[in-house]
Amino acid sequence: MQYDWKKHAKALELDKILNLLAEQAACEDAAQAALQLEPSPSDAERLLQETDDAFGLMARFGSPSFGGLTNVTDSLHRAQAGGMLTMAELLKIASVLRTLRGIKEWRDKCEGVKTCLDERFSLITANPYLENQISEAILSEEEMADNASPALAEIRRKIRQSSARAREVLDRMIHSATYQKYLQEPIVTIREGRFVVPVKAEYRSEIPGLVHDTSASGSTVFIEPMGAVEANNRVKELLSQEKKEMERVLYALSAEAGNFADTIVRSYGLAVSLSVVFAKASLAYRMKATRPKLNDKGRIVLHRARHPLIDKDKVVPTDIELGTTFDTLVITGPNTGGKTVSLKTVGLLTLMAMCGLMIPAAEGSELSVFTQVLADIGDEQSIEQSLSTFSAHMKNIIEIIQRADEHSLVLLDELGAGTDPVEGAALAESILEELRSKGAKIAATTHYAELKAYALQTSGVENASCEFDVATLRPTYRLLIGMPGRSNAFAISLRLGMNPAVVDRAKELVSGENRRFEDVVQNLEESRRQLENEREEARRMREEAELARREAEEARSKVQREADRAIAQAREKSAQLVAQTRAQIDALLNEMDEIRKQKNKGITAEQKAKLNAGLRSLERTADPVSKKQDSDYRLPRPLKVGDTVLIFDIDKKATVLRLPEGNPPEVLVQAGILQTRVPLSNLRLLQEKQQKQIFRTVTSNVSRAQVPAAREVDVRGLTAEEALMEVDRAIDAAVLSGVGQLTIIHGKGTGVLRRAVQTHMKNHPQVKRYRLGTFGEGESGVTIVELK
Repeated sequence: MQYDWKKHAKALELDKILNLLAEQAACEDAAQAALQLEPSPSDAERLLQETDDAFGLMARFGSPSFGGLTNVTDSLHRAQAGGMLTMAELLKIASVLRTLRGIKEWRDKCEGVKTCLDERFSLITANPYLENQISEAILSEEEMADNASPALAEIRRKIRQSSARAREVLDRMIHSATYQKYLQEPIVTIREGRFVVPVKAEYRSEIPGLVHDTSASGSTVFIEPMGAVEANNRVKELLSQEKKEMERVLYALSAEAGNFADTIVRSYGLAVSLSVVFAKASLAYRMKATRPKLNDKGRIVLHRARHPLIDKDKVVPTDIELGTTFDTLVITGPNTGGKTVSLKTVGLLTLMAMCGLMIPAAEGSELSVFTQVLADIGDEQSIEQSLSTFSAHMKNIIEIIQRADEHSLVLLDELGAGTDPVEGAALAESILEELRSKGAKIAATTHYAELKAYALQTSGVENASCEFDVATLRPTYRLLIGMPGRSNAFAISLRLGMNPAVVDRAKELVSGENRRFEDVVQNLEESRRQLENEREEARRMREEAELARREAEEARSKVQREADRAIAQAREKSAQLVAQTRAQIDALLNEMDEIRKQKNKGITAEQKAKLNAGLRSLERTADPVSKKQDSDYRLPRPLKVGDTVLIFDIDKKATVLRLPEGNPPEVLVQAGILQTRVPLSNLRLLQEKQQKQIFRTVTSNVSRAQVPAAREVDVRGLTAEEALMEVDRAIDAAVLSGVGQLTIIHGKGTGVLRRAVQTHMKNHPQVKRYRLGTFGEGESGVTIVELK
């Protein structure tokens, strides 16, 4: 029995995805190729790499234009066989050649970027010679240019001359007083390709010539006067020559096109295939999709996955696993709770990946390739459950059981529904056991409590449920793995207005065992939520601690580099000073020697030695770093957290973050964006009056600047120091203008800007709290700051 993938793919709505893909295609053949895509387990990795490379090229250089591609294969084969193409056909060939040339030129602009698409790009052959030949010769589908050939240009020049002579004869006639009274109107017109004049019927004998037409009323005859016959005859002859020459030109152009037919057809096919690849990349942009990792082990791990056919603003991204520590997932919960959506999401994203399509899920998601994706999904939300419905599902499931193997993904919706609950539950459990024995990976939805218990008791089988908001009676489509679902029937009924007495009676009718099971599930759900919150808080704290550790290491390294650089600069300056002083003293000594030689009045050798010794002493003491000592300084009072101090040896202001610790005592201070420990002896306390004066001056300057308030600031592309200056300016402007929230756009990149911004926010006096952006706000590419 052959695997009918289309049947199962349609149940998972892959056809709708392919329709979306076809809409992104730039030509009809590419759209048709998109609609005919099939999952290819063996080529999935290559197809995804092609899409990923196209995605990257589009991000950097935009998309190449495939708009002029038209299927001209039949026309080219006819030209190759010696046929004559019409002007419309030749214009389509020129359009294809123009598009092929544009694709080649676009790829040349991307030179230096290597992709797996390069071979296809390189095999496309542009033909500017034939393109120019056609474009210069043919102006439109019905007009050929005069310069299509020298002979055509000469013929048309003669046609214009002969036409002018014929019109000249007739113009003299219609302006002649002798003939005007015989004319219906003083105009020259054309009938059967010849110039004629309209003559009143009763005067037809007054103007000798040939009658070519009569008006519908019979009151006017169109006569070609004898004086214009010869010129008209000449025009007719020339028009016949023109037609023959145009046919000759078309034959010549058709022959040229036929000579290049094979190359053009091959290049066109390559361009169409590239158009499909770039359509996939364009669809990925539209879906905000990413490339999943692929494996052949049946392992599926989806992070923040979304069903691509549900509005991304209405669906909550969900995490889904299968084939990790369990091979079977049993999804339970109420109707309209999102179970079927979760099932379809797994199957549809798997099929999309095997078609080379990126998936709407977070980075790091993983999918497996399967030789078969087998699905039994129908409209099980209907109340018309009958034997025929059950029979139809059983027929599908029987076929699935026969086909399933260890390379199959099996998706079963409402397993065992449509029959007696006891028998249906038993049958469902038996079907799962049979499929598991064949090694298939299985995801199934059900209402049966027996299957919840089966999943709890069976190794390799895991429960899952879809989160449902009882308050709004709407699903969130978020899948909770490890948590059996509750029907929520009682809560939903109360929410819809059911009499509480009726609901209470229903609760009494439920068996004690079922009530206990539901209570256990409820307790599990509450515990899950609490653990989930605690885990999220622990994750956040761990990330903050790791971020702080990295920032501290970077800060220490930066302070050390700055200190080393300052010392090196100081020593360089001192060396320059010493060299300058040495030069001056040498010049002086030389001058004194010269005086001694000339006047026999010089200093003694002992005096000169003392001068040299003084110079060496100057060299030893000229280092300004070692020179800058202030051992007599004593702090006027013990330091407090928040004091402004001066780091004496590098002459930089800082703020005290932590009181002195250790022996010798060191103080944790913040200088700019850097935090570092500095020996207490190296700190000088700045007077409070100076601090307040500085604060008043800065505040006054900010107030006078009247900075316009903005709700976001973009610091991408700046250094950390530049970015923090921009952020401070934006915060000051927002505070002065009463803006409560500011969005800082720092991008994802390497994370340096993000860490610098968030470290700065921790101690900023105007910041109340901050967080990373959520989905739709920019995620980790932005920081949302709430101001005091």
